[in-house]
Amino acid sequence: MKIAVPNKGSLSEASAQILRESGYRQRTDSRDLVLTDPENNVEFYYLRPRDIALYVGSGELQAGITGRDLLIDSGASAEEVMSLDFGASTFRFAAPVGQNLVLKEISGKRIASAYPGLVDNYLRANGVAAEIVRLDGAVESSIRLGVADLIADVVSTGNTLKQAGLEMFGEPILKSEAILIKRKNAPDSPELETLKRRLSGVVIARQYVLLDYDIKKEALAKACALTPGLESPTISPLAKEDWVAVRAMVLRKETNRVMDELWAIGARGILVTDIHACRL
Repeated sequence: MKIAVPNKGSLSEASAQILRESGYRQRTDSRDLVLTDPENNVEFYYLRPRDIALYVGSGELQAGITGRDLLIDSGASAEEVMSLDFGASTFRFAAPVGQNLVLKEISGKRIASAYPGLVDNYLRANGVAAEIVRLDGAVESSIRLGVADLIADVVSTGNTLKQAGLEMFGEPILKSEAILIKRKNAPDSPELETLKRRLSGVVIARQYVLLDYDIKKEALAKACALTPGLESPTISPLAKEDWVAVRAMVLRKETNRVMDELWAIGARGILVTDIHACRL
């Protein structure tokens, strides 16, 4: 199986890391373009993020990791298989402060963007006709330099827009993140199913922790309501007849709140353990 991995940019290291955590070998030298993992019968190809969807869509590679934005912008014959829960970004329209535009008012205007395919798809879907000016970067300067009337770009904090005298308007064009892709309508091979299962195990493991604690039997029902786990918590007897030990998976973002509430009802010996991978 041949898999494409971003060779640089914001998705590169995070993509390699999730593959390592999924049990695959990854390159140790950033100059390597190809790496073979014979134990998993996989070859990894390190490519420009913008090219990955094209290679996968052509059928030369069976799968790849890229951004949802790059997939849509490419127009390639590839499709999203699953999200990977990293590399989040939001695409928005922005115009000079004070214009207070709405989407319909940008008809006929010039829109600068490094993602012309993505913007064109959005405009067509909303029945808006506008001229798209393709730029490779620094689109914030395009309005001041007279080549565009507004821009469509990735926005995180919005500070860069403010510095350029711009403000966002309208709904987000797209909320993007890292995704696993394959060729459109291609059947899933056993190797791809294994890859999906492994990646999913890491994505879920990153969202949860394992919580262990001791609780009196009289408070067990309240404790289980706080930590229901996925199916149900594991409950084990302790040497003290009126106490039990409980183990359950808890959402990482809720860990401290749950610990506080468990402590309040009498739980003691509360321990948190990271989960590196799982199969659920």
